[in-house]
Amino acid sequence: MAAAAAPAAAAAAPAASSEAPAATATAEPEAGHEDHREVRVLQSLRGKICEAKNLLPYLGPNKMRDCFCTINLDQEEVYRTQVVEKSLSPFFSEEFYFEIPRAFQYLSFYVYDKNVLQRDLRIGKVAIKKEDLCNHSGKETWFSLQPVDSNSEVQGKVHLELKLNELITENGTVCQQLVVHIKACHGLPLINGQSCDPYATVSLVGPSRNDQKKTKVKKKTSNPQFNEIFYFEVTRSSSYTRKSQFQVEEEDIEKLEIRIDLWNNGNLVQDIFLGELKVPVNVLRSDSSHQAWYLLQPRDNGNKSSKTDDLGSLRLNICYTEDYVLPSEYYGPLKTLLLKSPDVQPISASAAYIFGEICRDKNDAVLPLVRLLLHHDKLVPFATAVAELDLKDTQDANTIFRGNSLATRCLDEMMKIVGGHYLKVTLKPIIDEICESSKSCEIDPIKLKEGDNVENNKDAPTIRTLTLISKTIQTLGSWGSLSKSKSSFKETFMCEFFKMFQEEGYIIAVKKFLDEISSTETKESSGTSEPVHLKEGEMHKRAQGRTRIGKKNFKKRWFCLTSRELTYHKQPGSKDAIYTIPVKNILAVEKLEESSFNKKNMFQVIHTEKPLYVQANNCVEANEWIDVLCRVSRCNQNRLSSYHPSAYINGSWLCCQETSENAVGCKPCTAGVPADIQIDIDEDRETERIYSLFTLSLLKLQKMEEACGTIAVYQGPQKEPDDYSNFVIEDSVTTFKTIQQIKSIIEKLDEPHEKYRKKRSSSAKYGSKENPIGKTS
Repeated sequence: MAAAAAPAAAAAAPAASSEAPAATATAEPEAGHEDHREVRVLQSLRGKICEAKNLLPYLGPNKMRDCFCTINLDQEEVYRTQVVEKSLSPFFSEEFYFEIPRAFQYLSFYVYDKNVLQRDLRIGKVAIKKEDLCNHSGKETWFSLQPVDSNSEVQGKVHLELKLNELITENGTVCQQLVVHIKACHGLPLINGQSCDPYATVSLVGPSRNDQKKTKVKKKTSNPQFNEIFYFEVTRSSSYTRKSQFQVEEEDIEKLEIRIDLWNNGNLVQDIFLGELKVPVNVLRSDSSHQAWYLLQPRDNGNKSSKTDDLGSLRLNICYTEDYVLPSEYYGPLKTLLLKSPDVQPISASAAYIFGEICRDKNDAVLPLVRLLLHHDKLVPFATAVAELDLKDTQDANTIFRGNSLATRCLDEMMKIVGGHYLKVTLKPIIDEICESSKSCEIDPIKLKEGDNVENNKDAPTIRTLTLISKTIQTLGSWGSLSKSKSSFKETFMCEFFKMFQEEGYIIAVKKFLDEISSTETKESSGTSEPVHLKEGEMHKRAQGRTRIGKKNFKKRWFCLTSRELTYHKQPGSKDAIYTIPVKNILAVEKLEESSFNKKNMFQVIHTEKPLYVQANNCVEANEWIDVLCRVSRCNQNRLSSYHPSAYINGSWLCCQETSENAVGCKPCTAGVPADIQIDIDEDRETERIYSLFTLSLLKLQKMEEACGTIAVYQGPQKEPDDYSNFVIEDSVTTFKTIQQIKSIIEKLDEPHEKYRKKRSSSAKYGSKENPIGKTS
């Protein structure tokens, strides 16, 4: 699948994701200057769900399972693999990449058993704290599946205030009253894809008491505003007559705690536990008032299985990044140094080449480097120079560009970016046909299932079909070195299979195709250009017209976006669109506040008619649609500079209460107009990524600097193996100077980053909404 499915995946994704919404904070200004612009905190996740093994079998005669895997941010599902049928060791082999548009605590992977008639069964999970993701970055790891306990599946936070008041009762005794003010919750999970109906129980718990009270149910919201106050009395003996400020005695205060339990009201079914928190009353020992945000916690008495190893295991490759992107002028020196790379002689002494040499994960290094050089039209001369270096070191013509060198990686990433349109036009229809078909071409005897044979096989998964197609295309591409002997094939079973295609007509056609795409001659355009397919998927949209009873509802529709128009259809594959918005008519694309319709993950497409309100399935999908719609429409004329973040309902805008439907927006639009470029690349973000990778590789950069010094002193490389024997150093003096420049620039960039981190950590008080109690630091 490497040659066919990987390009298809690249074709299905946006070329360069660069405008992800981000948490922001004010940048630290340079000395003597006020800098009111924002630092963008951008998160992304990429990796691969490889395979699972040793899953629990069914107890019945049919022990096999139909498995799939999901990725969840806390409790929100953001990605789902294809179903692998009839296997206890399913091989998924699915790569993923997406921007993370919100804060989260846990990244979780759930393995499910597909059930047609009932709810899908969760076999087990891998849950990784955000703070621990860096420990697994860039390497494949086997994780043991943990049991999925409904009492531990929690997310969200609670705003709580406690007060201690002194009261004198009617008979003159003194007692103390505990006031519990439950203000609000934020970020509660979706229940069955919809906002929940939450309520809270508030209990004062002690050795001999358990007083419980309950809030009202809030309908269809993940951010309920309760604002309810509850009173609990802590009574003292009548002999107590102290008149000064009253405080609970230590032996009593240690035994009392307030417990808040969040529930989803199930109406006719059982209520669902959403999380709890426990606050000891002794937080009021030094102060009569306490107010803070708390993270909801799982139940400590959840049913935890002692045999966690029996559930199986999951192999994952995870790479999480969090970048603090400063204002543009901070990156000027580093960008200038990198963009000079194609002109440096020799190329191995350039900053870009050194960057590729010292980074541990070469793929991490190549992606931002290619995007930055491509953005400034410097990639072709740089790739040419490093390719010439590869040719100089090649001993066997058969191995040219076959290794994982900087040149081959640059070309691979460039083709994924600039070749997206070509892949979509040429491959998407046939890839769609293969994915929708149940046909199989399994011919490997080892991979045949029991009862199957090469001549009659209908059950192998689509991923295997694509793999075999790619093998055939690769072999046809090697038309000049074909041989009828089995030794010419890596897999012997491909020899007999390929004889079906080893006809002169096929070989001539492939040769002609390869000659045409590698030719530098410019062909005349046909005069017509097909619209580029950008994105499609199923979402809910609010009805444009009114129903018979006058209420506008939400309906599930299939959305398609091309470079010309946004359409939605009744179902996938339907040629006739129900509604069409030309891209040139789009005036703005913005998020929609949840309070508008009590629905999460909503956005609005503002165009020349009434706004189109759309609900995506999760926060990542909403972010991707907003991003691609913004990019395709940013150069439109008459784009709005302001918009309404809420909907127009019952004769007024919910955000600003303006009654006119044509009133000017009350909030500035988030997207600006970019430069007139073919590929929209966020060069500041790419440079920040390069800076971050340089800082992670400083030790190796130091070793390379020492190697340059050693070579200069001894007039040549050391013969014995050492820590820097794998470095390519053609000119030690020039390379040494470049390394000195890199170190100087990195040190200067360290200063504003460190200032920002200190400012960020000091501004978020423990117990605030941004830094709630219970969060791991």
